[in-house]
Amino acid sequence: MLDHAALAWLLPKTGRHHHKQGRTNAPVFGIETDMAGGGSFDTFPKLLLRNAAQFSTRPAFRLKELGIWQSWTWAQVAEIVRAYAAGLHRLGLQPGDTIAVVGSNRPKLYWTMMAAQTLRAIPVPVYSDAVADELAFVLAHAEAKLVAAQDQEQVDKVLSVSDRLPQLDKIVYDETRGLDSYDHCRSIAIGKVIEDGRAALAGDAALSERIDEFVRAGNGSDIAVILYTSGTTGASKGVMLSTRGCIDAATDTTRFDGLTYDDVVLAYLPLAWVGDHYLNYVQGIIAGFCTACPESSDTIEQDRHEIGPTFYFAPPRGFEAMLTRLMIRMEDAAPIKRRTFKYFLEVARRYGEQVSSGKSVPLSGRLLYALGRFLVYEPLKNVLGLSRVRVAYTAGEAIGPDLFAFYRSIGLNLKQLYGQTEAFLYVTCQPDSQIYSDTVGPAAPNVDIRITESSEVQFHSPGMFIGYFKDQAKTAEVMTPDGYVKTGDAGFLDEKTGHLKIIDRAKDVGKLADGTMFAPKYLENKLKFFPNIREAVTFGDSKEFVCAMLNIDPIAVANWAERNNVAYGSYQELAGHPLVYEMVAKDVAAVNRSLAQEKMLAGAQIRRFVILHKELDADDGELTRTQKVRRRFIAERYAPLLTALYDGSYEADISTEVTFEDGRKGTIAARVKIRDMQVTNGAKPRGKAA
Repeated sequence: MLDHAALAWLLPKTGRHHHKQGRTNAPVFGIETDMAGGGSFDTFPKLLLRNAAQFSTRPAFRLKELGIWQSWTWAQVAEIVRAYAAGLHRLGLQPGDTIAVVGSNRPKLYWTMMAAQTLRAIPVPVYSDAVADELAFVLAHAEAKLVAAQDQEQVDKVLSVSDRLPQLDKIVYDETRGLDSYDHCRSIAIGKVIEDGRAALAGDAALSERIDEFVRAGNGSDIAVILYTSGTTGASKGVMLSTRGCIDAATDTTRFDGLTYDDVVLAYLPLAWVGDHYLNYVQGIIAGFCTACPESSDTIEQDRHEIGPTFYFAPPRGFEAMLTRLMIRMEDAAPIKRRTFKYFLEVARRYGEQVSSGKSVPLSGRLLYALGRFLVYEPLKNVLGLSRVRVAYTAGEAIGPDLFAFYRSIGLNLKQLYGQTEAFLYVTCQPDSQIYSDTVGPAAPNVDIRITESSEVQFHSPGMFIGYFKDQAKTAEVMTPDGYVKTGDAGFLDEKTGHLKIIDRAKDVGKLADGTMFAPKYLENKLKFFPNIREAVTFGDSKEFVCAMLNIDPIAVANWAERNNVAYGSYQELAGHPLVYEMVAKDVAAVNRSLAQEKMLAGAQIRRFVILHKELDADDGELTRTQKVRRRFIAERYAPLLTALYDGSYEADISTEVTFEDGRKGTIAARVKIRDMQVTNGAKPRGKAA
């Protein structure tokens, strides 16, 4: 076991590191941030060794394989990472080199990032579902010398574009299945690299000292990681983040939410997304908590139930999916269970938020809520695998107020944050006692926010990026002369609470022809609250009225079809079914009734909609890898439908190119129907119902 004295060799000898104004070197949850002779834990390798000393026998990572959970302690991880770093160094990885990490959440891929940082090299996570061209772009732009891949699928994808990657030297991989016959001069198992490094360290004192010197030489100004943006508004950009910035920002938020080494997270978010890197990787190293990796994307729900995370994050669509599955299951429950469920959900709607916030509630309400907690709310959270969650967050896009209120009302401490990759995630976050569905909270600790005259949100934060990799022009474009970052989002600070409210992307907020505000994302989130609607894209800027293109949720609608004896042979056939149109029209009508109550948006009710013949897909460029709609791209791709929505047509022909995972192209053609909608303010619809 390592102790404090054993860490002295790695500490800088140039005196104490000074935090910027407003910070202190106070202990974080009983852990001294500066120990052993005044050194500073300003890099992740140094923090890893601190964890090995203080939490040596506590679990650091868990992985479910073949139905069995395996665990590694912090002491074991520190030893493995050091051996791995030695092995990568023997493969030629040097300070300043980049190593791409491609795959799902796996301990060895997280350890790849740790080992690279040990060598002062730079990890570059890549989305595992990126098609070959996207992968080739990132690897070439980042000048990746090595690639760490999860499995044969990812190795094959890299090899398929290797002719475009002259700088790529070797591929290391985690899962060996199917790779026995591959050229092992070019591709090597990570386990073999670790074994090689371990043996080399045991027999080569000079190599051991070299690895130690890399750790000693590391400092907060090193580039910790390059995270590529999801490309909502164009080509992906490589966001360079400093080690000190990452550590300072995440230390602030671990304090803010009281995270400790007793916490557990389920790491299922994409490795390449800033959310995973911040919430799981960086906060995990700082707080010393356990990061559990699911067996596969198909077992996340069961794995969440088994692990019982205490800190949990999901984007709004994740919480939507959980609620959709829950509602589907309740449809098949016995009548008395359905009635009990609906009754106590109404009780939760009336009293839940007030009870959770400690506000005044009538005694009868408290008694009913307590009974509902015993009969419904706690069993419900147990079914969802959320029983042990102390803090839950959602972000990435606005969450529907009804969806947010549902989880809050059953006792889940769900909060919102607003962030960007360029901020290293947090710009705002909601304190436990100040949670509102229509805001994203005040500025996060040590973050400064300002709103320009054009309503753009700008920030300065501890974790803000160094710049875009190899793109000084873009960096200058988003930075202000006084060092603030332009978010491109429109918002305002609420006068009563001081919390930030995000309206939409500044460039997306527009006006209808009559001057009514058009906020497309706000409308889309209202539509997506309904379980039948998976995705929505709205149009209306400079137009006379608002139209929508919709995707049905295949799980929810297929379940409805089965219960109602509706036959279909494909997603396309189900999406075009007249009864499905009727069902979705009721959801759109409910959105219109809701909008009619909002003075600024009453004129932005949806007059016409179409259910698309295919699901919007990131592989087809319609969504980003973080599942955000690329509205302008969709407007161009579905131009015939957009024209038909506004010229009064009742149907339109569309042919759409699709991309398969292996890069092959195909085409889906259909004749889709267009549906008119009534609005609640008495205005006449455009034409008659289809």
